Amino acid sequence: MCGIVGLYSKAPGVGEQLGAHLSRMLVEMGSRGPDSAGVAIYRDPVDAGFAKLSLHAPGEETVDWDGVEATLAARFGSARTRLAGPRHACVTVSAEAGELQRWAAAAFPSLRTMSAGSAIEIIKEAVAPAEFARRFALDELRGSHALGHTRMATESRVTTEGSHPFSTGADLCLVHNGSLSNHNRLRRVLRREGIAFQTENDSEVAAGYLSWRMREGATLEQALEGCLDDLDGFYTFAVGTVDGFAVLRDPIACKPAVMAETDDWVAMASEYRALALLPGAEDATVWEPEPGRVYSWGKELVA
Repeated sequence: MCGIVGLYSKAPGVGEQLGAHLSRMLVEMGSRGPDSAGVAIYRDPVDAGFAKLSLHAPGEETVDWDGVEATLAARFGSARTRLAGPRHACVTVSAEAGELQRWAAAAFPSLRTMSAGSAIEIIKEAVAPAEFARRFALDELRGSHALGHTRMATESRVTTEGSHPFSTGADLCLVHNGSLSNHNRLRRVLRREGIAFQTENDSEVAAGYLSWRMREGATLEQALEGCLDDLDGFYTFAVGTVDGFAVLRDPIACKPAVMAETDDWVAMASEYRALALLPGAEDATVWEPEPGRVYSWGKELVA
């Protein structure tokens, strides 16, 4: 099962209400994935020379976020923390994203890095989508675009770490509905190429594959097209970048997906009922993505 939602704002008014729209879409897909929920929202891009890190504290222990901020500031010169509940935080630091992520992994081994980049922030939790939206006050969030996922766990345990979205590169994230059959073999290949994984989830392997292909010089569109040759299984992928998002269904396309576009927004979801909640949906151009074709939107052409 699982449910995917994505929304890209083409008008300021939609961006101002991005969280409210995303929240309603996510809750609407709750019946497809009651085990956990998560979002990747792109907002408040940092200045050059800075990076944002989304951190999560597994377990029930209390985190000294003030201490985390002080440690980062002592190492990098400045740090700013914004909490999203007791176990989630976004820190902004004067550092390059990759360097920051590697240093934080060594300095804070009990914390998990959910994302790193200039605009991306990931929050996910092993609770039902309606509770997730309430707990993290999604209605209050603003931004340029976002992806969301509701999970029905089939291939791994129900944990926050195993929930979607997955991020394996700066400002890049992936949500997935489906199942991959060759992810264990591909995981071994990617590890030899220096791609690190935090879970056994097959969707994280797909995200790692995209990061590897793009690191080797492929565009996002080329990397997604490579999935058609290198990933076995069935899938609908929605991929977020700093500029927008892209959608790909496998050549069989047995997992549902629908897209819609108006002058003010572009959106996708696993079912139309999530899109019907958006303003102006009754006048939108609506279609089912074709199998094996990449669709992308952003401030500039994503491909």
